[in-house]
Amino acid sequence: MTDDTEQPEFEREPAQLYLISPLEVGGDFPQRLARALDAAPVAAFQFRVKDIDQHEAARLAEPLQAICAQREVAFIVNDSISLAKRIGADGVHLGQDDGTVEEARKALGRDAQIGVTCHNSRHLAMEAGEAGADYVAFGAFFPTSTKQVKHTAGLDLLEWWQGIFEIPCVAIGGITPENCGPLVQAGADFLAVSGAVWNGDEAAAAKAFHTAISGQWDLLSKVG
Repeated sequence: MTDDTEQPEFEREPAQLYLISPLEVGGDFPQRLARALDAAPVAAFQFRVKDIDQHEAARLAEPLQAICAQREVAFIVNDSISLAKRIGADGVHLGQDDGTVEEARKALGRDAQIGVTCHNSRHLAMEAGEAGADYVAFGAFFPTSTKQVKHTAGLDLLEWWQGIFEIPCVAIGGITPENCGPLVQAGADFLAVSGAVWNGDEAAAAKAFHTAISGQWDLLSKVG
């Protein structure tokens, strides 16, 4: 086979940043979100709140959704198909107990972005893909304090998925600018991050992620 007929791996789309909110999104958080989104490219923002009623969740989501819309960043609701429908979100991220892809598609329409948590399971990921998910999420790849870790994923999972499927995959769990390189190299299409951005200077962290991802992508391009 000649070189001009080969398709090197790096010709896939570059990895992108996927921000997940902290649980507290009131106060000055809208300003912090705007700073992060203005500092570096971000593909999507996931609105993740717990233990509040839907009315309050919708109230908190409104300014954040507007900030994302102004910057053409996808606004994804965590867990709740009904909340995503109520506020007209761009999509929903489903855990294994949050309803099915089919239910989300029926409620939100064919253009909605529907993601599914698949932990470290190839079986769950294939099921999600077959059901019509727009992306699958694997993790946790590193220790994290954002949520309790029950499943640990390895780089081989990203390599396997990237080698077989066209549906994008998201890496999640304890990801920082310092440790994200192997995930990008293994095939993560998106890096889902929360604490590494919100636990400090969000603008500096977003820039650091962008620099790290770009650096890894340059290495992949040269190897390819």
